[in-house]
Amino acid sequence: MIRLYLIGITVLITAILAAFFAEKIEYKTWCDFLKGPSSSSSYWSVLKLKDVLWLFIAYPLLLGFGSFVGNLIYQKLFL
Repeated sequence: MIRLYLIGITVLITAILAAFFAEKIEYKTWCDFLKGPSSSSSYWSVLKLKDVLWLFIAYPLLLGFGSFVGNLIYQKLFL
């Protein structure tokens, strides 16, 4: 249970940092992405390729890396 907790905490911290980073470099976040279609019908024309690549490739890879780091922390502390 401690392993899952540590992995969850590192994924959460990674997600917060990634969202902060995305805002700084002016990429869309998941909140922007989910609010977009309800705010205007032309939202899909505003969504750029870089935003799609960030949301569907880079962001999940970062979260997976956060999971990997959490597992490493667990192994170093408890194994």
